[in-house]
Amino acid sequence: MSTETPAPAVTPDRYVAVQRSDEFAGLRKALRNFVFPMTVAFFLWYALYVILSAYARDFMGTKLVGNINVALVFGLLQFVSTFLIAWLYSRHADRKLDPVADRIRAELEQGGEGA
Repeated sequence: MSTETPAPAVTPDRYVAVQRSDEFAGLRKALRNFVFPMTVAFFLWYALYVILSAYARDFMGTKLVGNINVALVFGLLQFVSTFLIAWLYSRHADRKLDPVADRIRAELEQGGEGA
């Protein structure tokens, strides 16, 4: 059994070339176009929850049904929004990011084999 590791199939220069390509730039832009707005939206939603909890205690304490109040509903909606964003990201990645990333990886591996 050999302990030698095989030489990398792709050179560092090839990685730099891929990083500078228009396709890779488009992939990064597609990722940012989803991640940044969702991060801002979730942060604002969470900040609203915290601010209302701190400064609108009467509103947050308003009972809706039985002992369930507005604060509890807002708190549970934090979990719902987290899972919703994760699901939306998964759909976005499946449709827009993964096909491009797979294409870039395939081109990188093919280009590395001949070198």
